[in-house]
Amino acid sequence: MRSPHPRKQFAQHWLRSEKALDRIVAAAEISSSDRLWEIGPGTGILTQRLLPLAQAVVAVEIDRDLCQKLVKKFGKVENFLLLQGDVLSLDLESHLVNLTTFQQPNKVVANIPYNITGPILEKLLGKIAQPREHPFDLIVLLVQKEVAQRLYAKAGSKAFGALSVRVQYLAECEFICDVPAKAFYPPPKVDSAVVRLRPRQIEIPAKDPKWLETLVKLGFAEKRKMLRNNLKGIVDRDRLTKLLEELNINPQVRAEDLSVPEWVTLADRLNV
Repeated sequence: MRSPHPRKQFAQHWLRSEKALDRIVAAAEISSSDRLWEIGPGTGILTQRLLPLAQAVVAVEIDRDLCQKLVKKFGKVENFLLLQGDVLSLDLESHLVNLTTFQQPNKVVANIPYNITGPILEKLLGKIAQPREHPFDLIVLLVQKEVAQRLYAKAGSKAFGALSVRVQYLAECEFICDVPAKAFYPPPKVDSAVVRLRPRQIEIPAKDPKWLETLVKLGFAEKRKMLRNNLKGIVDRDRLTKLLEELNINPQVRAEDLSVPEWVTLADRLNV
């Protein structure tokens, strides 16, 4: 079978770096009882490394031509299951309900399409107001470097934004390694990075998570503005100034200067 070419419509960039592949596999901390979900296996270069280590690998690929190639390559491997479809609309659980070996993957390992990173993160983690019902033990993703920096950014840094708050509320995030553009075929226009997410029990859950989501969205609407100016449409300016002073926070604070626990405290106190 002729090797398929990467397609722009699916934002395909295939990782070729052995070093990067090794780091991804190591970061996943795979044991023989793990059931892995791989999003966008492409030509199967990562899949090939995952299969000998895990109990099962469920791969979801949207490209029909690549699916044919993957079937030819791994179709007879007992712990491999391939599903053809769009990861964002696919109901994984319903496809696996009668397949004991592949039920409820507990880890995700993937080189995901950069143009749908946000929706994929939401599918894997859920939202502040609606966390994923059955959280994964571990999620290892290869993403655009700029996005990776936002995921593990600390409060007060330039990269810290609404995405940082939403993800860090639901999971611990850590940087694993940089992956340069030249490690892919074809090379993307940006560098990439591997990150590891550990979904966890929310340490201090917001009393009203939906309200917290709203505050975060509006708070970061215009990052150069002070928080009290971004929130003036839903929170009285004087009330917010007084509350910030009570919490020993500068009333002229910007959204990126508040840590996740401070966002939760602020949401709870403003919701009284």
